[in-house]
Amino acid sequence: MILSMTGFGRAEDVFEGKKISIDIKSLNSKSFDLNIKVPLRYKEKEFEIRKILNDRIIRGKVDCYINLENLEESSDVKINKNLIDSYISELRKIADDGPDFEYLKMAVRLPDAVTSRPDELNDGEWEALSKIVNTAVDRFQEFRKTEGKILHEELERNIQNIDLYLSKVLPFEEVRINSVKERYEKTLKEFENVDETRFYQEMAYFTEKLDISEEKVRLSQHLKYYKEVMDNEDFNGKKLGFISQEIGREINTLGSKANHAEIQKLVVMMKDDLEKIKEQTLNVL
Repeated sequence: MILSMTGFGRAEDVFEGKKISIDIKSLNSKSFDLNIKVPLRYKEKEFEIRKILNDRIIRGKVDCYINLENLEESSDVKINKNLIDSYISELRKIADDGPDFEYLKMAVRLPDAVTSRPDELNDGEWEALSKIVNTAVDRFQEFRKTEGKILHEELERNIQNIDLYLSKVLPFEEVRINSVKERYEKTLKEFENVDETRFYQEMAYFTEKLDISEEKVRLSQHLKYYKEVMDNEDFNGKKLGFISQEIGREINTLGSKANHAEIQKLVVMMKDDLEKIKEQTLNVL
């Protein structure tokens, strides 16, 4: 089954007056590369969040943004009135001709004048947060599946194209050998006392050197194997990449042995589809 490394998922919910929203997106990568932004309140749970994403997303360059919005008036802020009064009193001693409002503006900027005392993250809030994370990942995975179906169709079409071009090579093989033989015979007629035994030995050697039957068989097997892995194995991107490299080797050898214009044209078209396969395979999970 093909899954794309490109994905996007979003989920949000409200817990005790706090709106929690999570966005996850990814691009292709050779490994799991996570960039995560977590509100200060949830920093202590960053490791657990990373583990959820790592276990479920597996591979890709992933960005995860967790946003927190308080929907109710917060009681987290504490104004230290006694300390501010002390600050104002001391400021008056330095300059007693200023209005109290100016002293107040200066006092609230001084250390510990205004402090925050957030309530501790409890199990209920962490449970709600982890549920939202998993919901975002679920939607992210659905996006991957949808993209994967499109990738599957494109890859299958490219594989079929290469297989079709390979089948078109056959009619030119016999013509190619006969053409080489005729050219050699024509050239040899210009010479006297030609050793026919040696001539046929050379022809046999040259014919064997141009033989592409093994390359055709191996290329056909690689194409079948690629499709088999694509259809039946999960998280198969790296394996498909290795198989596409083997397909490329056989196509290159086929081209180097072609010695025929029409076969060379078919090889060029195979390479064109192979490049598309390699590009698309990079995005397969």
